[in-house]
Amino acid sequence: MQEHVEEMRPAGFRHPPFQCPDMSPSPSVPTSEFVKAADIKAVAALGDSLTIGGYGTYEDVITLAILRLFNPNVLGPAPRSTLHGYPATLNDTGLNLAVTGHNTNFSEQTRNLIETFKVYPGLNFQEDWKLVTVLIGMNDICDHCKNKTLFSVDNFIHYMTEALDMLKDEQVPRLIVNVVQILSMEPLRQVKRPTLGCQLQSFCSCLVLPSDGSPELQEVVELNVEFQRRLEQLLYSDRYFKHDFAVVLQPYLTKAQPDGKLDLSFFAPDCFHFSIKGHEELAKGLWNNMFQPAGEKFMIESFTEPVKLACPPRDHPYIYTRPTAASSLPKLFLPLL
Repeated sequence: MQEHVEEMRPAGFRHPPFQCPDMSPSPSVPTSEFVKAADIKAVAALGDSLTIGGYGTYEDVITLAILRLFNPNVLGPAPRSTLHGYPATLNDTGLNLAVTGHNTNFSEQTRNLIETFKVYPGLNFQEDWKLVTVLIGMNDICDHCKNKTLFSVDNFIHYMTEALDMLKDEQVPRLIVNVVQILSMEPLRQVKRPTLGCQLQSFCSCLVLPSDGSPELQEVVELNVEFQRRLEQLLYSDRYFKHDFAVVLQPYLTKAQPDGKLDLSFFAPDCFHFSIKGHEELAKGLWNNMFQPAGEKFMIESFTEPVKLACPPRDHPYIYTRPTAASSLPKLFLPLL
């Protein structure tokens, strides 16, 4: 995961304690419908830029490594800070195998993760529950105007299906996969700062260069919606659900829009990636989604209001994995004409 230099937090900054009524593991190894946070023995990431992190502690920065509060021995969170463009080993990255800048063809990442799971120190490949988070596809949208065939929605779904099928068909046991729904990207056009990094910003030119109201911009916006819709179509089904395997679409980013003036503190100096504060809000959104049923999952409304971190509910302290047919869910999007 790429890190960006940003202003340091005040000296002595600490997040308040996070304590839940039930933070215990299951009495025996559960099936995929009844996995609690404390049952997760390893946390990993695939894609381009993800939120599991792990460098530091919960008091310093909130990432999906919050799982450590439920299982202090959880494996995989990155033990060190890493920089884009510099070589890094598993000792640096842990099981965060995401690669900044990758497009959706991430089969090599997936193969690498499967083989790493098999030999990762302290991990029982057959017996331990593992949690993988996947966030990818936004670079495809960013590059679509450069090659509309290569970065099409059909190719996006093809490569996503290929990677998820690999995890399922190669019998990676006791695995839950969080697939993060793609961000609504048009608001990123509003992130502007008088910084050199922002002025020289070359990220996502297909989104940021077209003028307001142009056909080129409208094409990107519609493509973004179609990426989201097709990903829903793929994952709101029972294709990826077994007694020891589940893929869950987590939609917390689906509808995020500016609320008045965009809070620039959510974004890094390059005006495209998220700051530590922004990544924390995404991590909290992901965590909350994990313990909410399909059709009732929280969605971030704007990049201004902080997300309140929630405990697993007393009456259902398990990660929601049971798929719900798309026809029974609220229609988030209308088909494009």
